[in-house]
Amino acid sequence: MPNYQLVLSSTSPFRQELLKKLTLPFITAKPDCDETPYPNESAAELVQRLAKTKAQSCHLDQASLVIGSDQVCVVNQRIIGKPHTAEQAVEQLLSQSGQCITFYTGLAVYNNQTKQCDVVLDTFNVYFRELTRDMAENYVHKEHPLHCAGSFKCEGLGITLFERLEGNDPNSLIGLPLIHLTRLLEAHGMRAI
Repeated sequence: MPNYQLVLSSTSPFRQELLKKLTLPFITAKPDCDETPYPNESAAELVQRLAKTKAQSCHLDQASLVIGSDQVCVVNQRIIGKPHTAEQAVEQLLSQSGQCITFYTGLAVYNNQTKQCDVVLDTFNVYFRELTRDMAENYVHKEHPLHCAGSFKCEGLGITLFERLEGNDPNSLIGLPLIHLTRLLEAHGMRAI
Protein backbone atom coordinates (compact mmCIF):
# COMPACT_ATOMS: atom_id res chain seq x y z
CA MET A 1 0.00 0.00 0.00
CA PRO A 2 1.42 3.43 -0.94
CA ASN A 3 2.33 5.94 1.74
CA TYR A 4 -0.52 8.38 1.21
CA GLN A 5 -0.41 12.08 1.95
CA LEU A 6 -3.63 13.46 3.40
CA VAL A 7 -5.10 16.43 1.54
CA LEU A 8 -7.97 18.65 2.62
CA SER A 9 -9.59 20.07 -0.50
CA SER A 10 -10.76 23.25 1.21
CA THR A 11 -9.57 26.74 2.07
CA SER A 12 -11.92 26.89 5.07
CA PRO A 13 -10.05 27.71 8.30
CA PHE A 14 -12.92 26.03 10.21
CA ARG A 15 -12.43 22.71 8.41
CA GLN A 16 -8.66 22.95 8.85
CA GLU A 17 -9.05 23.41 12.62
CA LEU A 18 -11.41 20.44 12.80
CA LEU A 19 -9.08 18.17 10.85
CA LYS A 20 -6.22 19.07 13.21
CA LYS A 21 -8.15 17.27 15.97
CA LEU A 22 -7.21 13.94 14.35
CA THR A 23 -3.48 14.78 14.73
CA LEU A 24 -2.73 13.49 11.23
CA PRO A 25 -0.37 15.56 9.08
CA PHE A 26 -2.18 17.08 6.10
CA ILE A 27 -1.88 19.71 3.41
CA THR A 28 -4.62 21.84 1.91
CA ALA A 29 -5.57 22.44 -1.69
CA LYS A 30 -8.07 24.80 -3.24
CA PRO A 31 -10.88 22.85 -4.88
CA ASP A 32 -11.91 23.63 -8.45
CA CYS A 33 -15.67 23.30 -8.25
CA ASP A 34 -18.75 25.07 -9.59
CA GLU A 35 -21.13 25.02 -6.63
CA THR A 36 -24.26 25.94 -8.59
CA PRO A 37 -27.11 23.55 -7.70
CA TYR A 38 -28.65 21.51 -10.50
CA PRO A 39 -32.36 22.05 -11.22
CA ASN A 40 -34.51 20.03 -8.78
CA GLU A 41 -31.41 18.81 -6.90
CA SER A 42 -32.14 18.18 -3.21
CA ALA A 43 -29.91 19.57 -0.48
CA ALA A 44 -28.67 16.04 0.31
CA GLU A 45 -27.83 15.33 -3.35
CA LEU A 46 -26.12 18.71 -3.74
CA VAL A 47 -23.71 18.38 -0.82
CA GLN A 48 -22.76 14.81 -1.70
CA ARG A 49 -22.08 15.75 -5.33
CA LEU A 50 -20.05 18.81 -4.34
CA ALA A 51 -18.03 16.91 -1.71
CA LYS A 52 -17.10 14.31 -4.33
CA THR A 53 -16.33 16.96 -6.96
CA LYS A 54 -14.12 18.90 -4.54
CA ALA A 55 -12.19 15.77 -3.56
CA GLN A 56 -11.65 14.75 -7.17
CA SER A 57 -10.75 18.27 -8.38
CA CYS A 58 -7.25 18.28 -6.85
CA HIS A 59 -4.61 17.17 -9.34
CA LEU A 60 -1.79 15.74 -7.24
CA ASP A 61 1.33 13.86 -8.31
CA GLN A 62 1.81 12.09 -4.99
CA ALA A 63 -0.36 9.20 -3.76
CA SER A 64 -3.07 10.98 -1.80
CA LEU A 65 -6.27 10.57 0.15
CA VAL A 66 -8.22 13.73 -0.62
CA ILE A 67 -11.01 14.96 1.64
CA GLY A 68 -13.87 16.95 0.14
CA SER A 69 -16.72 18.39 2.15
CA ASP A 70 -19.68 20.62 1.47
CA GLN A 71 -22.50 21.89 3.64
CA VAL A 72 -25.81 23.65 3.22
CA CYS A 73 -28.32 24.96 5.70
CA VAL A 74 -32.03 24.37 5.05
CA VAL A 75 -34.83 26.43 6.60
CA ASN A 76 -38.44 25.62 5.66
CA GLN A 77 -37.26 23.46 2.74
CA ARG A 78 -35.15 26.32 1.34
CA ILE A 79 -31.36 26.33 1.13
CA ILE A 80 -29.92 29.46 2.69
CA GLY A 81 -26.40 30.64 2.12
CA LYS A 82 -23.88 32.84 3.85
CA PRO A 83 -25.25 36.27 4.71
CA HIS A 84 -22.15 38.35 3.75
CA THR A 85 -23.60 41.49 5.41
CA ALA A 86 -24.64 42.24 8.99
CA GLU A 87 -28.13 43.23 7.85
CA GLN A 88 -28.66 39.93 6.05
CA ALA A 89 -27.25 38.01 9.03
CA VAL A 90 -29.81 39.63 11.35
CA GLU A 91 -32.64 38.83 8.93
CA GLN A 92 -31.47 35.21 8.61
CA LEU A 93 -31.41 34.82 12.38
CA LEU A 94 -34.87 36.32 12.74
CA SER A 95 -36.24 33.99 10.04
CA GLN A 96 -34.84 31.04 12.04
CA SER A 97 -36.31 32.20 15.36
CA GLY A 98 -38.34 29.37 16.92
CA GLN A 99 -37.58 27.10 13.93
CA CYS A 100 -35.72 23.86 13.36
CA ILE A 101 -33.06 24.19 10.69
CA THR A 102 -31.17 21.28 9.17
CA PHE A 103 -27.55 21.20 8.09
CA TYR A 104 -26.66 18.70 5.39
CA THR A 105 -22.97 17.88 5.16
CA GLY A 106 -21.50 15.80 2.37
CA LEU A 107 -18.12 14.18 2.98
CA ALA A 108 -15.94 12.42 0.43
CA VAL A 109 -12.58 10.67 0.62
CA TYR A 110 -10.94 10.12 -2.76
CA ASN A 111 -7.99 7.79 -3.29
CA ASN A 112 -6.15 9.23 -6.30
CA GLN A 113 -4.33 5.91 -6.90
CA THR A 114 -7.26 3.48 -6.91
CA LYS A 115 -9.77 6.16 -8.04
CA GLN A 116 -12.11 4.98 -5.29
CA CYS A 117 -14.30 7.75 -3.86
CA ASP A 118 -16.38 7.09 -0.76
CA VAL A 119 -19.17 9.59 -0.03
CA VAL A 120 -21.36 9.91 3.07
CA LEU A 121 -24.06 12.30 4.22
CA ASP A 122 -24.43 13.68 7.74
CA THR A 123 -27.43 15.67 8.96
CA PHE A 124 -27.68 17.88 12.02
CA ASN A 125 -30.74 19.70 13.38
CA VAL A 126 -30.56 23.01 15.22
CA TYR A 127 -33.60 24.20 17.16
CA PHE A 128 -33.56 27.96 17.63
CA ARG A 129 -35.04 29.69 20.62
CA GLU A 130 -37.35 32.67 20.07
CA LEU A 131 -35.12 35.60 19.12
CA THR A 132 -35.82 39.31 19.27
CA ARG A 133 -34.31 41.76 16.80
CA ASP A 134 -32.18 43.16 19.64
CA MET A 135 -30.78 39.67 20.42
CA ALA A 136 -30.00 39.02 16.74
CA GLU A 137 -28.33 42.40 16.28
CA ASN A 138 -26.27 42.03 19.45
CA TYR A 139 -25.15 38.57 18.44
CA VAL A 140 -24.14 39.64 14.92
CA HIS A 141 -22.29 42.67 16.32
CA LYS A 142 -20.33 40.51 18.78
CA GLU A 143 -19.47 37.50 16.60
CA HIS A 144 -19.63 38.71 12.96
CA PRO A 145 -20.90 35.42 11.46
CA LEU A 146 -21.01 36.86 7.93
CA HIS A 147 -19.33 33.88 6.25
CA CYS A 148 -21.33 31.18 8.03
CA ALA A 149 -24.44 29.55 6.59
CA GLY A 150 -27.23 30.21 9.06
CA SER A 151 -25.46 33.32 10.42
CA PHE A 152 -24.01 31.75 13.55
CA LYS A 153 -20.92 30.08 14.95
CA CYS A 154 -22.01 27.22 17.18
CA GLU A 155 -18.47 26.83 18.53
CA GLY A 156 -18.72 30.33 19.99
CA LEU A 157 -21.46 32.63 21.24
CA GLY A 158 -23.89 31.14 18.71
CA ILE A 159 -24.69 28.41 21.22
CA THR A 160 -26.78 30.99 23.12
CA LEU A 161 -29.23 31.14 20.19
CA PHE A 162 -30.43 27.54 20.52
CA GLU A 163 -32.99 25.49 22.41
CA ARG A 164 -31.30 22.21 21.52
CA LEU A 165 -29.10 20.40 19.01
CA GLU A 166 -29.70 16.98 17.44
CA GLY A 167 -27.09 14.99 15.57
CA ASN A 168 -24.44 12.32 15.78
CA ASP A 169 -21.34 14.49 15.43
CA PRO A 170 -21.13 18.12 16.63
CA ASN A 171 -18.17 18.63 14.25
CA SER A 172 -20.61 18.12 11.39
CA LEU A 173 -22.33 21.36 12.33
CA ILE A 174 -19.06 23.23 11.77
CA GLY A 175 -18.51 21.53 8.41
CA LEU A 176 -16.45 18.34 8.76
CA PRO A 177 -17.99 15.20 10.31
CA LEU A 178 -14.96 13.67 12.01
CA ILE A 179 -16.68 10.46 13.14
CA HIS A 180 -17.47 9.52 9.52
CA LEU A 181 -14.08 10.81 8.36
CA THR A 182 -12.21 8.62 10.86
CA ARG A 183 -13.97 5.52 9.52
CA LEU A 184 -13.42 6.46 5.86
CA LEU A 185 -9.70 7.06 6.43
CA GLU A 186 -9.34 3.79 8.33
CA ALA A 187 -10.87 1.95 5.35
CA HIS A 188 -7.86 3.24 3.35
CA GLY A 189 -5.35 2.24 6.04
CA MET A 190 -4.87 5.67 7.66
CA ARG A 191 -5.46 5.73 11.40
CA ALA A 192 -5.47 8.56 13.93
CA ILE A 193 -5.07 6.13 16.85
